[in-house]
Amino acid sequence: MKKDFLHYQAQTSPHPLTLEVSRASGSYIYDKNNNAHLDFVAGVSACTLGHCHPKVVDAITKQVSEYMHVMVYGEYVQKPAVAYAKLLASLLPEKLETTYLVNSGTEAIEGALKLAKRATGRHQIVAAHNSYHGNTMGSMSVSGSESQKSAFRPLVPGTTFINFNSEKDVDKITEHTAAVILETIQGGAGFIVPKNNYLEKVRARCTAVGALLILDEIQPGFGRTGKLFAFENYNCIPDILVIGKGMASGMPIGAFVASNNLMRNLQNNPKLGHITTFGGNPVVAAASLATLQELTNTNLIKETLEKEKLFKKQLKHKHIKNIRGKGLMLAIMLENADITNHVVLYCAKNRLILFWLLFEPRAVRISPPLTISNEEIIAGCKLILEALDNYKK
Repeated sequence: MKKDFLHYQAQTSPHPLTLEVSRASGSYIYDKNNNAHLDFVAGVSACTLGHCHPKVVDAITKQVSEYMHVMVYGEYVQKPAVAYAKLLASLLPEKLETTYLVNSGTEAIEGALKLAKRATGRHQIVAAHNSYHGNTMGSMSVSGSESQKSAFRPLVPGTTFINFNSEKDVDKITEHTAAVILETIQGGAGFIVPKNNYLEKVRARCTAVGALLILDEIQPGFGRTGKLFAFENYNCIPDILVIGKGMASGMPIGAFVASNNLMRNLQNNPKLGHITTFGGNPVVAAASLATLQELTNTNLIKETLEKEKLFKKQLKHKHIKNIRGKGLMLAIMLENADITNHVVLYCAKNRLILFWLLFEPRAVRISPPLTISNEEIIAGCKLILEALDNYKK
């Protein structure tokens, strides 16, 4: 199987981890020999409720038995998508009332950028250095890592880059700016949180010059930071909210959310201003609805902050410089990339799943399911400390 995987399925890195998966449940992924691997990554923040949560599985199974795909997005009334969008609107600020469902986070970014340009009639986008918004041409164009982009130029023109958390750079947002796009918490750069009311200041500047504010919550959304969405921690409401990853507990989905008036710009001049065949798929929408209902009917979101404290209490070691992030979106910052590689690979051999971050080689990702237990956290942290104790230069 591994040989076929490497030959017949396209790879994204020279050395994939090649864990052969047989099944997954809760906080564990099981290999072909039925060994349990404790998952501290959750499909890169996607499996919000863990693997194969029974309520999500039930919702998917029920919907599959009724219908799976009937028409392109936005033409037929399909209960799972409508129910999901209505529940989501009830949980968001008033002007974030209308949701456009797509297939992934990067597609949602594309839709948000198109909407901003269409609504403002402007072309300039302001984005942040070291940001990551996806890998399609438009989303890559507003991502801030040149090492990821240089091989694919030319990209979509018109993007100006500023430094995240730099108050002086806020003045680069002008009357020519269609939109500012920021990750609420920078992911690939090392889980960098906004400081000194930075997002409030960006919000105020956007309002002053008539630019739209797009917040990318693809990774921190859906309870991972102790709020349903991370922007709720920072007193900053975007004009367009972009979501994905954890929406459907492992099923492929993304969305962008705005006011109904703003979203109507995609209906005319031209018609079909944004279109998708499988966006709003009823099976995936049913999984999203079950996920959101579980998050809002339990204490899982509130518990993320207590679990963050437990991680930080357990993870004390001479090689750990600090732990960045918030809630269950954490990055262990080590001295150098060599230690990071050692920890990730040592833990992989000992059945604890960790991973790297895109642009910060000193960081070890910790983004487990929100359902992870305190006992599982303690067990995993013990192995991380063991890995650090066994590190030799």
